[in-house]
Amino acid sequence: MKTILNRLINHETLSKAEAKEVLVNISSGQYNPSQIASFLTVYMMRNITIEELSGFREALLELCISVDFSAYNTIDLCGTGGDGKDTFNISTLASFVVAGTGIHVAKHGNYGVSSISGSSNVMETLGVKFSNEKDFLAKCMGEANIAILHAPLFHPAMKNVGPIRKELGVKTFFNMLGPMVNPSFPKNQLVGVFSLELARMYAYLYQNTNVNYTILHALDGYDEISLTADAKMITKNSESIVNADDYKLSKLYFEEIKGGETIEESAQIFMNIISGKGTEAQQNVVCANAALAISTVENSSIINAFAKAKESLQSGKALEKLQKLQQISQNA
Repeated sequence: MKTILNRLINHETLSKAEAKEVLVNISSGQYNPSQIASFLTVYMMRNITIEELSGFREALLELCISVDFSAYNTIDLCGTGGDGKDTFNISTLASFVVAGTGIHVAKHGNYGVSSISGSSNVMETLGVKFSNEKDFLAKCMGEANIAILHAPLFHPAMKNVGPIRKELGVKTFFNMLGPMVNPSFPKNQLVGVFSLELARMYAYLYQNTNVNYTILHALDGYDEISLTADAKMITKNSESIVNADDYKLSKLYFEEIKGGETIEESAQIFMNIISGKGTEAQQNVVCANAALAISTVENSSIINAFAKAKESLQSGKALEKLQKLQQISQNA
């Protein structure tokens, strides 16, 4: 590691094979916490290269405990986090809205590192069990249309990094990797990223896969459709700008989509929205993101997909999927 760190400090970059090897070595406990922290810090000081990101991704996918959902046409709705915006858990809520429309969702998530409350924090607070047992996950997917894949249970490589990320408390390249290393290898993905540059890198990497993807970056910094400004949308076949007008909605203000100050408060906001008691702004931003996931899977128009999402939320179907997941968790 000393050699690698010296090279990185001298502004050299790693090849794909070297990046992969470092991550494999991290996972097998070959480096001490100070070395790992230094390694992570390098990538806060300079941009990661495509080769490095690709190598890290390959290592994590090879080392992960995989899940077989090949019987379903699944989608994952996952953001990188690290946008520093502290919104409520939009992509997790959107995941349940999508599940309520009959689409199967393989939701990859983790505890918040640079935010107050990540997807896993809220799910845990609401009584959803985290497991990597195949039968449990199959039951969740079959009965609730959604399975929660808590990243640390599927990525043993992360266990040496998790405490260091928590202590650092800022975004690292693991934020960039999160959405790209879903252990169930979903056929569809809606990925939100915290920068335009990263959106381009994702697009480059995803072009060489069989995944049907939509990559999103709101131009005012959000890693999802925020409805506060234009968002860049990249798919396999096109690049476009999407905004509130495309949904026939009014533009939102940052304050309207802010999250809670604590995990408990975040969970309360989550329950209010999924129970149909959220504000119009909250419901619209959730359904706008759900609509993009639906249109990614079904290749439908945003307006039609938004109507489906609204119906799932307002009819209580999204809530039913959460309740089903809670019930399966209690009986497990």
